Amino acid sequence: MVRTYKTAIGMMSGTSMDGIDAALVRIYDDFGFEILNTHTLDYPKEIQKKLFEIANDKGTTSDICFMDFIVGKLFAQCANELLEKSNIKAGDVDYIASHGQTVFHQPQIKEIGGIKTGSTLQIGNISAIAQLTGVKTIGDFRSKDIAAGGQGAPLVPFADELIFKKEVKRAIQNIGGIGNVTVLSKDCETFAFDTGPGNMLIDYFCRKLFDIPFDKDGKIAAEGKVDEKWLDELLKEPYYALEPPKSTGRELFNEDYARHIYKSAPENKYDVITTLTALSAKTIFDAYERFVFPKTDIEQIVLGGGGAYNPVLVKFLKQYFKNVQEIKTHADFNINDKFKEALAFALLGFCTINKIPSNLIHCTGAKKRVIMGITADM
Repeated sequence: MVRTYKTAIGMMSGTSMDGIDAALVRIYDDFGFEILNTHTLDYPKEIQKKLFEIANDKGTTSDICFMDFIVGKLFAQCANELLEKSNIKAGDVDYIASHGQTVFHQPQIKEIGGIKTGSTLQIGNISAIAQLTGVKTIGDFRSKDIAAGGQGAPLVPFADELIFKKEVKRAIQNIGGIGNVTVLSKDCETFAFDTGPGNMLIDYFCRKLFDIPFDKDGKIAAEGKVDEKWLDELLKEPYYALEPPKSTGRELFNEDYARHIYKSAPENKYDVITTLTALSAKTIFDAYERFVFPKTDIEQIVLGGGGAYNPVLVKFLKQYFKNVQEIKTHADFNINDKFKEALAFALLGFCTINKIPSNLIHCTGAKKRVIMGITADM
């Protein structure tokens, strides 16, 4: 029997808001896949600045409306550059699956006028992407899960389960702007949640104190020491003790939050970065102690995201996780984790066009499984 497949482009931009990652993927009917090529498009500085303003609740309705189409055009540009790079015509691609750019994520229930709901907003207009690429585009993946009572996040665990399986008791720990974990074990249903800030606070203070975008290779953190008093204070943040399912982002760990915690920060600016690096590791460990280890032991942690390349952060993780046999990276599995989330949305798009529910209710907290994503044709 001949295996049939779809050719797709998955696209993602995360909480770090540094640019767009795209993966050209062949996906078979049995969910086997091949990554054919990848591409990254960095956001122009003035666009990144405006996105930061919106995500920090400092943008206007006009800004959001305008940037929805600006980001959509940039996603289309990234897709078109990937097609040209791959020598593939738009007509040979079945669909584009775009996560878009999250500018606000508020999964906690709020009420107005007697109506209660959570909410989330990703911009990057999918009609603009479809028109400018000539490829059917799927987007708005999170809304249906929220409508079904979920948090709209995390969604990547669906792909984690397909990629890593459950034969080994693994925690797939992403450390992007936000830290999030997917727990894969035969002892329990797959579940996932956001552990807290990954690189988000580190990046903010690198910009503020050192005028650089991030702590490359952990070089700044390596020069300082952990301020234990400040670390203990930071760990009192109520989010860490909330029971999963839970998700968070820049709506909590934003510039206002950073300015508030800076009031009690150590005077030595290197110690600030070192302590925040320890915070990312400690909140991950504490999250496992509270919410993972009571359900299953973990034999292997697989790190992904920018934090996996910060040796100081990895050193802290190894100090905390003394009883875990192995701490690996996606590279150990021949997976380029920079494009794993783009791959994940290509897989989610495959579910959309095949009418397959793709949210995992133990991850998002939704009341039922739903077919996620909406489609824009040319």
